[in-house]
Amino acid sequence: MNSKKLFTEAKKVIPAGVNSPVRYFEPYPFFVKKSQGSSIWDEDGNQYIDFCNGYGALLLGHRRKEIISAVSNQLKRGTLFCTPTELEIKLSKLIIGNFPSIEKVRLVNTGSEATMTAIRLARGYTKKKKIIKFEGCYHGAHDSVLVKAGSGSAHHGISVSEGGLPEVSKNTLVVQYNNSQELERVLKKNKDVAGVIVEPILANMGLILPEKDFLSDIRKITKNHNVPLIFDEVVTGFRVSPGGAQQHFGIKPDITTLGKALGNGFVIAAVGGRKEIMNQLTPGGKVYQASTFAGNPISVSASIASITTMNKLKNKIYPKLAQYCALLSRAIDDIASDLKIPHQINFTSSMFQIFFTNKPVTDYRTSKKADAKKFQKMFRSLLKSGIFIAPSQFETVFLSDAHTKADLNKTLNAYHTALKSVKN
Repeated sequence: MNSKKLFTEAKKVIPAGVNSPVRYFEPYPFFVKKSQGSSIWDEDGNQYIDFCNGYGALLLGHRRKEIISAVSNQLKRGTLFCTPTELEIKLSKLIIGNFPSIEKVRLVNTGSEATMTAIRLARGYTKKKKIIKFEGCYHGAHDSVLVKAGSGSAHHGISVSEGGLPEVSKNTLVVQYNNSQELERVLKKNKDVAGVIVEPILANMGLILPEKDFLSDIRKITKNHNVPLIFDEVVTGFRVSPGGAQQHFGIKPDITTLGKALGNGFVIAAVGGRKEIMNQLTPGGKVYQASTFAGNPISVSASIASITTMNKLKNKIYPKLAQYCALLSRAIDDIASDLKIPHQINFTSSMFQIFFTNKPVTDYRTSKKADAKKFQKMFRSLLKSGIFIAPSQFETVFLSDAHTKADLNKTLNAYHTALKSVKN
């Protein structure tokens, strides 16, 4: 019971015992000791096939040799310089090469920092105040976007975080995901909108896919109103395709945020976009952004290795992930149908999620109507069978290139047992 003992100790020195709310589940989370490939091992020696995968970050799996090698080599040269390096230029060119909508890019540390910078950029560029976001989209833990957000915010039932300033959140307008007509109405009514930010695939309310023409419609609408469109691709960047959701759907946003799979387990994120917008950043422009650890050579080396590996093996990795994801999703769908459990399964590329509800899940409101208690019952059963998915209905199941057919077989057996427990 090492994890139980460690959690007791953690609560004495860490608020609620965890450093991110999404990591907690009852009665206590297990503590991880090591990882390799598709698996993690806890402090009690239990092995789990990992489908949380750093909430989507580990597209290539744990301890991928190309990345570990690149980081190991850089460690011998230094960890932090706080002066420019040639590596930063190389990484920026790789990002721009994968994302044609990005003409210039600035490296930051986290997805939250990237979206915060993107919103500040949009305001600085347009000289306007308001931001439009969509219900259930999670864009990090800062005041402008912690309004009807997804992820841990939705899981813990927090619509607007305490401690946030009302005068900040009042400048955030919220519209329904998959409802471009509402976006049009809000933009017609409000002439002080600096930007529209969206997760092109909503991966923080379970998994919710954009309906046909939704993304192309919001691109047309924002262009017609001369409002910058921000694609938050912290989750989808590199995961849906080498060029993210924007490549997959053929949309060119004005600003893009990246993170997670960019570093495959190392702390790094980026914000990029059109030159005239990105040039607003200091010291060339007047939109201030700075960070001690931005562009640090360790994370940059990891990212260069990640993108290079993904690009080199893209004709193998992405078809494999899509095949495995579809196989798992359809098989789980069949099991739940045979057991006559009301459910919906949404899936795409390397992501899926099951919802225990009769109605299609297409937005924040329909996702919230799913039976979260049944999900928790399924989660606990999966964990007992050695399968680790994110412990919240409002997260997503992520595959990695490290997953094998043997992993899938074990996972399907575990889902069969788990869904039986849900029925009972």
